[in-house]
Amino acid sequence: MASTLHLHLLPLALLAAAAFSLQIGLASSEGHCIWYGECSKNALGKGRNCVYNGPAKPLEPEGQEILREFCPELVQGNDVRTCCSLNQTKEFSSNIKIAANFLKRCPTCMDNFAHHLCAMTCSPHQSDFIEVVKTEPSPNGDAITSMNVYLTKKYMVGVFDSCKQVQMPSTGQFAMDIMCGSWGASRCTADRWFEYLGDAKENLYVPFQITYKGVDGPVGNYTPVKLPVFPCSVSVNNGTACSCLDCEASCPVPPPKPPAPAPFVVAGLDGYALIMLLVFILGSLLFLGGVFCCTPSANNTVGIASDTEQELSCAPTGGIDQPDRVESEDSPLPPSTLLERLGANTESKLEEFFKWWGTFCAERPWLVLFFGLCVVTALGHGIKYMKVTTDPVELWASPNSRARLERQYFDSHFEPFYRTEMAIIKAVGLPDIVHNTSSGPITFGPVFNKTFMKTVFDLQEKIKAIGQSDGTGLEHVCFAPLTSPFSGPPQTESCVIQSVWGYYQDDMEIFDESEEDPLGFEINYLDHFKACSQNPYNPNCLAPYGGPVDPAVALGGFLQPGEVLSKEANYEKATAIILTFIVNNYHNKTKTAPAMEWEKKFIDLLKNWTKTEMPPYMDIAFTSERSIEDELYRESQSDVMTILVSYIIMFAYIAISLGQLNSCSRLLIDSKITLGLGGVFIVLASVACSVGLFGFIGLPATLIIIEVIPFLVLAVGVDNIFILVQTHQREARRANETVAEHIGRTLGQVGPSMLLTSVSESCCFFLGGLSDMPAVRAFALYAGMALLIDFLLQITSFVSLLALDTLRQNSNRYDIFCCMRGDKRETAVDDVSDGMLFKFFKSIYAPFLMTKTVRAGVMVVFFGWLCSSIAVAPHIEIGLDQELSMPHDSHVLKYFKDLKSYLNIGPPVYFVVGEGLDYSQTESQNLLCGGQYCNSDSVSTQLYLASQSGAETYIGRPSSSWIDDFMDWSSIDECCRYFPNNSSFCPHSDRNCSKCEIVLTGKENRPNATGFQMYTPFFLQDNPDSSCAKAGHAAYGQGVNYDYKDRKNPKLATIGASYFNAFHTVLKTSQDYYEALRAARKISANLTEMINTNLRKQGKNETVTVFPYSVFYVFYEQYLTMWPDTLKSMGISVLAIFVVTFLLMGFDTFSSLVVVITITMIVVNIGGLMYWWNITLNAVSLVNLVMAVGIAVEFCSHLVHSFSVSVEGTRLLRATDALTKMGSSVFSGITLTKFGGIIVLGFAKSQIFQVFYFRMYLGIVLFGAAHGLIFLPVLLSYIGSPMNREKLANHKRAMSLKGVQETSLTRVSIEEQEDTYYNRRHNKLLTLVDN
Repeated sequence: MASTLHLHLLPLALLAAAAFSLQIGLASSEGHCIWYGECSKNALGKGRNCVYNGPAKPLEPEGQEILREFCPELVQGNDVRTCCSLNQTKEFSSNIKIAANFLKRCPTCMDNFAHHLCAMTCSPHQSDFIEVVKTEPSPNGDAITSMNVYLTKKYMVGVFDSCKQVQMPSTGQFAMDIMCGSWGASRCTADRWFEYLGDAKENLYVPFQITYKGVDGPVGNYTPVKLPVFPCSVSVNNGTACSCLDCEASCPVPPPKPPAPAPFVVAGLDGYALIMLLVFILGSLLFLGGVFCCTPSANNTVGIASDTEQELSCAPTGGIDQPDRVESEDSPLPPSTLLERLGANTESKLEEFFKWWGTFCAERPWLVLFFGLCVVTALGHGIKYMKVTTDPVELWASPNSRARLERQYFDSHFEPFYRTEMAIIKAVGLPDIVHNTSSGPITFGPVFNKTFMKTVFDLQEKIKAIGQSDGTGLEHVCFAPLTSPFSGPPQTESCVIQSVWGYYQDDMEIFDESEEDPLGFEINYLDHFKACSQNPYNPNCLAPYGGPVDPAVALGGFLQPGEVLSKEANYEKATAIILTFIVNNYHNKTKTAPAMEWEKKFIDLLKNWTKTEMPPYMDIAFTSERSIEDELYRESQSDVMTILVSYIIMFAYIAISLGQLNSCSRLLIDSKITLGLGGVFIVLASVACSVGLFGFIGLPATLIIIEVIPFLVLAVGVDNIFILVQTHQREARRANETVAEHIGRTLGQVGPSMLLTSVSESCCFFLGGLSDMPAVRAFALYAGMALLIDFLLQITSFVSLLALDTLRQNSNRYDIFCCMRGDKRETAVDDVSDGMLFKFFKSIYAPFLMTKTVRAGVMVVFFGWLCSSIAVAPHIEIGLDQELSMPHDSHVLKYFKDLKSYLNIGPPVYFVVGEGLDYSQTESQNLLCGGQYCNSDSVSTQLYLASQSGAETYIGRPSSSWIDDFMDWSSIDECCRYFPNNSSFCPHSDRNCSKCEIVLTGKENRPNATGFQMYTPFFLQDNPDSSCAKAGHAAYGQGVNYDYKDRKNPKLATIGASYFNAFHTVLKTSQDYYEALRAARKISANLTEMINTNLRKQGKNETVTVFPYSVFYVFYEQYLTMWPDTLKSMGISVLAIFVVTFLLMGFDTFSSLVVVITITMIVVNIGGLMYWWNITLNAVSLVNLVMAVGIAVEFCSHLVHSFSVSVEGTRLLRATDALTKMGSSVFSGITLTKFGGIIVLGFAKSQIFQVFYFRMYLGIVLFGAAHGLIFLPVLLSYIGSPMNREKLANHKRAMSLKGVQETSLTRVSIEEQEDTYYNRRHNKLLTLVDN
């Protein structure tokens, strides 16, 4: 489109240029000069022209050469006559080159702009359109001090339109921000621009008052000069049109925006919820129909495995849960399969091993304890080598992650991003300020109260004075971009401080200045602020360090909700003043020690000032670069007591609840406080061994490991302790059976179940170590090893402790005070004690749960719960609100909240172009630059276009472009200088140095390859000022890598990596941050493809990579793949549990599937809890979900294992038997143990503890208990594993050999009374089911 317009307008441009040449290039018979030569100088040394009313005079050849560059129409022919002298042409050249600093990158704009200056300065018929208004005498004649210049409105508007978008790449501003005075680019118009161009009072470069008059026709004796003007998208003088960056009309038509992803909606309802509702209704109907309408077939023997066995079968006869047919001892069983034989043999071998091992340890308790203590001591010795990682980058970013590698690349090539110290100061109870001006009343925010601002100034000066007394002041650590070896060491005034006081040069006298305008309105500090906020580059508004103060950084709260930062922002509406101090950062962290020390003093000052000096009309929030890490450390220390209390409560419960209360007289004998504390010590010892082992290996630990793993191991280890002790208490010691043999037999029963859970959990966590996230990997490895060691200590040391405690109890010795005996010498060896909780499960809970109606209701309720959780799981928010990482009393928490409310500009983003480009070649330059002759899809152009679509790209400001500024800088004579004695760089302000002889070649008028390599370092060392605004030291001093690699030409530099600096839009939520990262990577991928495609077309083999970098990327990258990572971790964990369960439960597929189904339901329902309780999905919650899988194993595997070895007649009775035997131990061992400790976590100061530990742990325990003790027994009663025929055959053989006795599959009492009890219980359950 732009090229078509260019072709249509080209003939018109040629005709207009020809007409212009005829009009002002030749002397008119009527027109004449109104000045000639210079008569005097104004106060700033600018020449004032002499009044001359005569014909044009011949111009010297030197003057003609000067005019030929910008005014070729005036030097046509051999007899060149003008109204300007040679000195005037030199002054004209000097002035127009200042304008060229800003406008030359857009040739059409520059050509349009130069026309009126050429006509006004040298036209032979000035009198036709210039009116002299005022003169004053001088020694050399009358000098003009005021005049009117008549131009057409078309010309003035056309020139402004062609120039209004010209960029200043070094700052990301428009040229009009500087060239339109106080109006700035946002409020500049054609009339305002030309008014400022001629305003001798405001514009220091104007020698006398020039008033431009935009008219459409003659005014009196004056006719507006008709000057050609062209759109910026049209080329002139056989050159190129303005680039896309400087002329929107030159931009290619962007492709249509893809439609935003629509939410999954069906018939106006949430699609996931609707689908799961239908699934729930259909599934529930099918299930209930099967339960109440179908019955098992008459010939179904539920308890024995067969190929056709089903719990529910639509048959005309029989009843549900019909018991097995009672076979006689000689009744043959169907032959068992290979898997059944393997399973039975595995179970038998494990039982025999654990029985032998338990007996061995119980017979030699002191020896086993001694060796256990030696192992714990040896491994625990490694704790002194443990390193605790607190650096957030080391915790949450994989060393091989893309963001981490890109951060390392950026830091090593350009130095890390600056350290930022910030204070957000807001007004409390102050009203808005209404300021009356000649333009009408202007309402200012409360922070512009004069007293308020002076208090801010006093605080700012106190901060600047930090360390001045001991030589550790701000000037030693601050970022001072305009200092150099030629300017001496930096002073405090050289430091970059983004403060509204910079507009007043930190000078109270300037702030207090006041005057009246012609209409009698007061002009004061508010008017000055208004002017500076609209144009921060106004020379009167530059901060003491020599650069601008960005109002979007220095002020906050001026944007309304939903409003986007723009040039038209109403900064005067601000409700907060923000002080920002920029401090240098280094890749070598040892160099940051002085900065960290200054930051500590900065925080101490503000804390003390807040407590003792802050006035009631002010509130402040503050932070430093080190504050987050300091607060995280303080947080870990402050919550030590909370964690300790939590553990003490759990320890106390364990120690007390393991004992029994048979009678008051035996209270101190039957209690097991010592044994409980021994079990707790074993748990802590296993954690210490794990930490010590990895301390030897060198794997760093984290605070999560120290705080969470003891909690996890307690949950798992204590459950095994309860099962072992309570089984031992319920099992009577047989006649002629020693204590050691009794304990061995007990371990033989529960050992396989303990092995199953421990190995499942350890494998689950070890596989979790495959995670790329360091914190998750370290947690998984430490937890897996701790659980494995805990299991080994339980089957060795704890078994030995149990043997010693049993001997103590049998000898009537007191618990704790074992040297003392009780008065009563009762023998309780043969007593069988079930305990109150066991009796409750056996007599009340299990029979109730296993009724037909309750079971059906449980299945429907849990299925509905699962469906609802699946429906909301996709809506779980991803991310971690940074406010949650801080405790309630942290100054950083307050800062985070105010930052979200008041900050109105996004963080900087750097698009880094890696090595591989030969920058000295024009083709490579065109891939990067944004000016004339640059590619239409260059890096600068694409980044500019991205900034125009900030809602999609999250780019709020276009990037700076060092290569564009270098080419502009190199084309200005005054900008490059060198020392004559050694040809090294010299600041351009030093007039004693020689000018560089930069050779500009080609139509692009750019430095040749040698000039590029030689003078790029000069550009990067040169400080900008008004005479050379494009000098690059301040903006690009750290942004371009170069090296002198050419030994033959040591003065020629090779350019390596460089970056293009843009800004993100305002980012407030976690989603904003990671979506900004995603968008930036998409842009960089397009840039990489563009560069490499062009390099291949040029026949080059180099590959160049472009990547985005911002300080927050390394923390938010994890959220781009959080769902895949979560599903992967969960999938690996569940798969590991399935495999281990399948192997250790005797190749039992049914049991393995039941365990996996239940664990999956627990995790999914915890996901639902996360949605409803506002728990986001992030690395912390992922660790908790991995832990939830491990704890869920405890709730499931013991019960499933007990079910698989039961030989009751039906699934229903086997489920009841399993729930009776294991339910009380699981309930007391995990649920009650953890519940008290979890409640305490709710009182922690840390919000992370409250949200991610209290809420999630509570959900894990309660949901695990609900599924393990309610849902799982019911599920087993329907689809539990069939009875293993080989196990049943072994059981019958044992029965036939020894009579009714206890085996590893079922405990049948030797006494006839217990046999009668089991028959009664069997019949009672059948009656309940039938009812």
